[in-house]
Amino acid sequence: MSPEQKTAISPSHLPRWRGFNLLEKFTFEHNSPFRESDFEWMADWGFDFVRLPLSYRCWVESDDWLKLKEDVLKEIDQAVEFGRKHGVHVNINFHRAPGYCVNPPAEPLSLWKDEEALDVCAFHWAHFAKRYKGIPNDQVSFDLLNEPARIPEETYVKVVKRLVDAIHSEDPNRLIIADGLSWGRDPVHGLVGLGVAQSTRGYDPMEISHYKASWVNWNDKWPEPAWPLKRGYEILGKDWLRKDRIEPWKELEKKGVGVHVGEWGAFQHTPHDVVLAWMKDFLDLWKEAGWGWAMWNFRGSFGILDSNRKDVNYEDFHGHKLDRKMLDLLLQY
Repeated sequence: MSPEQKTAISPSHLPRWRGFNLLEKFTFEHNSPFRESDFEWMADWGFDFVRLPLSYRCWVESDDWLKLKEDVLKEIDQAVEFGRKHGVHVNINFHRAPGYCVNPPAEPLSLWKDEEALDVCAFHWAHFAKRYKGIPNDQVSFDLLNEPARIPEETYVKVVKRLVDAIHSEDPNRLIIADGLSWGRDPVHGLVGLGVAQSTRGYDPMEISHYKASWVNWNDKWPEPAWPLKRGYEILGKDWLRKDRIEPWKELEKKGVGVHVGEWGAFQHTPHDVVLAWMKDFLDLWKEAGWGWAMWNFRGSFGILDSNRKDVNYEDFHGHKLDRKMLDLLLQY
């Protein structure tokens, strides 16, 4: 355990965990076991955190969202054990929860409007709480819902309170994190007092992080990115990031809420030198703020392995293509 982790972990004080998102159960269509090698390599490099964005459809029967598949849940148990074995904290997140997902297709019922969906989501979280009860918070935490959109704050607070109550009824001490509103971008002051930390994002500006990403309606009107970035008459650089992405969350932190960056990174089409310059500014700011982070992703189009960028000289690493420059930058922080 690092010196930073020796401080008591609580919703008001999170360690500066640093690591990656692993996507084996991100969608039902790509539902596969997690790989121990990911945990081993991260630990060998000095990283200590994985976030598991999960789709509940991976572990429910197709005809009944209250029937759980034990064989799939055991694969999540296995990821938790990989983390414990290699000293990597495991953060379990419902990316697709009963009643909500930021990605299509839409759920048949709405978590924000339908009590049945909220009941089912609470049932699932209570099951996870019971399943991992007794595992210390320095090893496992829960991240309730991935990137709630622009819904009324009071609606979100109601849902979070219900899920927190469901978890804490089974495991009163479990560490819980809630994503910010507006897809994780905005701090939620209405959650203060519920005993949860909060998770922000590092995707701004989108012209850098999601250049040519089809799922955000990218079009050829976006100029090829540079950093700092000119947007109209405004220059977006490190000072802009501090004002827009750091300062609002520092105000939340003053109220006794721990902050972590649950996702960040840049898609494979953004020029590599631009990505590295932008990443360095974010990493500087997060270190200054005392916040940890989890890059999206480890292996894949945002990651340090197998990103398939056209402007990177990759290094062979156990049969994978390693972006050594990006890894070396991350290791400085």
